[in-house]
Amino acid sequence: MPTKTSNSRTTAKPHSQLTMQVVEHVRSLIARGELRPGDRLPPERELAKKLDISRSSLRAGIGFLSAMGVLKSRHGAGTFVSDGPPALDRNSLNVLGALHGFLPWQMFEARLVLEADLAALASERATDEHIAALAEEVAEMYASLEQPQEYLIHDVRFHRTIALAAGNPILATLMETITAALYDVRSKTVAQSTDRKESAEMHRAIYRAIRARNPEGARDAMREHLYRARASQDMEVPTSATEGAAGKTQS
Repeated sequence: MPTKTSNSRTTAKPHSQLTMQVVEHVRSLIARGELRPGDRLPPERELAKKLDISRSSLRAGIGFLSAMGVLKSRHGAGTFVSDGPPALDRNSLNVLGALHGFLPWQMFEARLVLEADLAALASERATDEHIAALAEEVAEMYASLEQPQEYLIHDVRFHRTIALAAGNPILATLMETITAALYDVRSKTVAQSTDRKESAEMHRAIYRAIRARNPEGARDAMREHLYRARASQDMEVPTSATEGAAGKTQS
């Protein structure tokens, strides 16, 4: 009989399942109090061995949690549990699973309804800390134009910060579930994107409107960004033939 190895187990599972395996493991550590805000995650090699997955699969899960604000990476220091943002629990993961079945146009419509007004609210309610966080994410987007996956993480963090800055936890929770599903889809196609510089400029326009305390300007800038993003993403192709076929059935 062939020997069971970490690689064989990893290849037997789809990418999204491996991502959720990492998410669930970290969530359980937080739920049990083994990881608290500010704590550092175990080294990648140790965590990958414990979960019996490849380090690349582990990084995908960590990237997901980082985009959701649960984790934060510090250059040269490691990955830490973020201070403040809510940790994902079983209920939010169940909602995330349900969202995977939604059609792309439905996801876009939900984003448009929520995010345009969230941007307007953020322009009225954002604290200096929120404004500084948005500025940092815009700067990181420009710095990672040649690194699609890294760019996507900062893109998602930017939108998540706006949802938090709007000051309504119910709306922020709704946006959180949509953002999680969008990240999972976009992580498979973002490498084919060709408009990251334009996207960064649109994010900067949203940031400037929020900083200027201009609700209508923020709403309009967000709407324009989402329409342009939708048009660009329609031309992206998933990174594998299998994902490509799935993508065509949803278009």
